[in-house]
Amino acid sequence: MNDTLPVLPVVAVRELQMMRGGRTVIRRVSFDVLPGEICALMGVSGAGKSTVLRAIAALEPIGAGTVQVRDVELRAGSLPPESQLRALRGKVGMVFQAHSLFEHLSVLENVTLAPIHTLGWTAARANEVAAELLASLGVGARAAAYPRQLSGGEAQRVAVARALALDPLLLLMDEPTSALDPARRTSLGETLRALARQRRGLLVATHDVDFARAHADRVLVLADGELVEQGSADAVLSRPAHPGTRALLQGEGSASDAST
Repeated sequence: MNDTLPVLPVVAVRELQMMRGGRTVIRRVSFDVLPGEICALMGVSGAGKSTVLRAIAALEPIGAGTVQVRDVELRAGSLPPESQLRALRGKVGMVFQAHSLFEHLSVLENVTLAPIHTLGWTAARANEVAAELLASLGVGARAAAYPRQLSGGEAQRVAVARALALDPLLLLMDEPTSALDPARRTSLGETLRALARQRRGLLVATHDVDFARAHADRVLVLADGELVEQGSADAVLSRPAHPGTRALLQGEGSASDAST
């Protein structure tokens, strides 16, 4: 008799559909991300990767289906007011492709903003946690700097620290390698693996095949808004079964997927 309890996903996406300008851009997409798993959401530019992330983070309304992040469920319809999304914000962190740091705030202020204003932490507590996060990501010495003074790799690490400040179960990342050189890509992969060992789930939207092959546990491939293939990174990227995956491997994606 097996007494092992099933592992609950950090996010369960079911039959997700998304509309944009009266057009269906995501069609009945379903998948889970488990704790401790790095999942690469892949596809050529325009496939729908960023749109899926924005749906999970409640940044765009859902057309149909559900997104379940433990005890928080998003359903079709208008987005709830921000006051009702507080529980979700504490469970989901997002790192945007362009980092989206506030230019008028220092690195430390960027990281402490959400804990102070969303969770009501004292400045002292928020500063302590932020300092620890920044140090763990190798940018502790940049706490007083402003975003314009950071390199691309430093800005990304600060954005990761900001996303982790609320201690989320799920970390979403949108094209995190787009501005990184090979050494920084490797460093990022090591950082993500360390986060996964903390039993966080990571969903990384990327068209970077080498990065996914090296660091992802599982790959989900989108093509024209549909989930067409999924499995281990080795199986999907070494033995693609769908034309959408083969197009990705042939380098037909662009360096940006900011719109979808």
